[in-house]
Parts: sequence; structure tokens; C-alpha cells
Amino acid sequence: MKKTLVMVLAALCVAACQQEPRKMDSPPAPEAPPAAAEQAAPAAAHADTDVIGMLLKSELATGLDPEMAFVPEDNPVTPAKVELGRLLYFDARTSRDGTVSCATCHHPDTGWTDKGPTSTGIGGQKGTRRAPPSFNRLFSTLQFWDGRAASVEEQAKGPIENPIEHGMTHADLEARFSKIPEYGPLFEKAFGTSEVTIDRFAKAVASFERTIISGNSPFDKWQAGDESAVSEEAKRGHQVYLAEGRCAICHSGANFTNEQFHNLGVGMNKEKPDLGRYEVTKAEKDKGAFKTPTLRNLSSRAPYMHDGSEPTLESVVELYNRGGNKNDHLDPLITPLNLTEQQKSDLIAFMKSLDGPSTKVDIPDVFPGGWKAGMPVE
Repeated sequence: MKKTLVMVLAALCVAACQQEPRKMDSPPAPEAPPAAAEQAAPAAAHADTDVIGMLLKSELATGLDPEMAFVPEDNPVTPAKVELGRLLYFDARTSRDGTVSCATCHHPDTGWTDKGPTSTGIGGQKGTRRAPPSFNRLFSTLQFWDGRAASVEEQAKGPIENPIEHGMTHADLEARFSKIPEYGPLFEKAFGTSEVTIDRFAKAVASFERTIISGNSPFDKWQAGDESAVSEEAKRGHQVYLAEGRCAICHSGANFTNEQFHNLGVGMNKEKPDLGRYEVTKAEKDKGAFKTPTLRNLSSRAPYMHDGSEPTLESVVELYNRGGNKNDHLDPLITPLNLTEQQKSDLIAFMKSLDGPSTKVDIPDVFPGGWKAGMPVE
């Protein structure tokens, strides 16, 4: 039987309230970014204890680091915001023609990302980058592959005005949803009045996304003391990850990312390559650099890299093993690894041991106002 996210969170709380948070080994925590001013984010408070706090005490959060949870002070997570955000996340009326929602490119059935190498927007238009996953945004500040958004709230606004993605203006969205009477009480419950604004839209969607977490993988269970949770191959692969593979330098911390940007040479051989972080900072060192993605749930997230150019985990390992793709801005950390075939296989087994469940979400069939996907929009 379907349950709303809030109901699921409540159920998790019942199971978790009597448990102490588990202590477990994890990869090194991410280092502080070298240029704090460049990567500044809004002031943050610890996760809201009514929603996020109980989620972080649940079994689902096994292996995650509560200390890394990030919630802006001006947007505490509440059940009302989460419920409103859930509806808005799946509602394709957030796009000009009613065909694209947040979930179109970040769907729970495809690892909270997209099925194709790059995202598809309104009118079947293709973007140039792969959609990053929506899970564990609670532990992240800078968003998008190039880090141009300083928060999940800011990220939520971006696709609305992108002509390839949702193809609307913020004013268009406000006007459309203001005309749907059934949304009014939901905004009022979440924010105190029924007014629809782009900032409220973003805060609701961000609140929902912060409740989408994924932990409790076989690896997490092994680190918590269950020796039978992972295979011997995966255990050997963990050592490759830490040592010969040098993966933990960038894929660090409980979410297996240092949240920083690196050039691996992906796509740099194109006539007009995507320059990634450089387009934000204009710093020469950032040319072709993209954000380090989490290693969690890789099995459900193929293809890989910012442009979806690597079809399998095997091809990703080969990319790293040869030292990336040579270019003038290749990160100095990326050098040939010379792994054996056994080490490659073990490393992939380790990465697959990071596959775990994520927050269960009720996907709406009918939206406020009685609208269903495929119906015309005004």
C-alpha cells in the first residue's frame, strides 16, 4: 500500500528512536575547499529535529554522517514543506508544455537520475549533461556539475528557466500555480499564506529533496560489524579504493565525494568542449573540471560521467586506470594506476557494495486540481 513520504518518515522514527547512532569506519572526510570565498554557501543550521533528525536516526541512514547534514537557516524542513515539495517535484505543470517535471530527469526508478546519457527536456530537446542524482542532497551545498548553484534551493530554480529543460519563466510558474486553487492551502500550510512565489517553490522542492537519502548499503552494514554483508572480492576492492586506486582522495567521506571539482579529460577532445567549473569561476585551473559525484548506487545510474560518455563501471575504471584523457588542464591527481585485472574486478565489486535503498516516495497519479500527466495545461 502506498504511503506518503511523511508517513514513511514517521514509521522510520518509530523504529529508530530507541537506537543510538552507530559508530563505524568511513573513508576520510572531505578536506575544506581551497578557496572558501569562491565556494561560499548560505549559513546553515543543523538538520531540523522533527523531520531530518528522525530520518538520520533511521536504519536507512546507516553509514551516513549526521554532522555533514546541511539545512539553511532560512528554510527549516517541515512536514508541510516536504509534502508540498513532493507534489511540485513530480508535477509536470512546472514546464511550459506540461511534459517535464523534476522527476523526468531525477526519477526514483532510475537511481534518482535520468535513463539517457544526457537529459531530455521539453519538445524532446537534448541537454549536454547528465542529470546528477537527487538523493543525499542533504549532505551537499554546491549543486550542478559545475557548482554554479550554492544551495539546493538555488538549484531548484535553474531548470525552470532553462529553455531546453522546463522552458518557463519564474513569473510564468508563479502565475500558473496561483491559478490552481487546490495548491493554495498547501502553500499556506507550508509558509503561512497561500501566495505562490518562486522562492517558496524552491524551498519546498529543496525540503523534499533533503529527505531523499540513501545509506544502509552492504558496505555500510559491513562497516557496522556484519562481516557477511559483503563478498571477499568487495573487501579486497575496498583496499584498492583506499590504496592502489587512489579513489578515496576525491571520493571521500560518508557520501563518497569531496564536493570538489576535477578535470579527468572527459569530453576535452571535442571541438568545443564543455569547460565545466571554468564557466562559473573563469579560473584557468577549472577548465574542464566537474564536481566529484557520489559512488553510492552506481549500479542504477548508468551511463556515467558528466556527459554520460562511459556506459559501464568497467569503462569508468579503464578511464581512471589509463590516467584519464590527456589534455592541457588534466588534474595532477589523475595519473595511470596500472591496476591488475583482479584489482579492477575487485574495485567494481566494492563499488557495487555501495548500492543501498533510498527513501520510499509515493509518486502522485493525480495532482492538485485533478490534473494528470498527459492532460493539457493552461
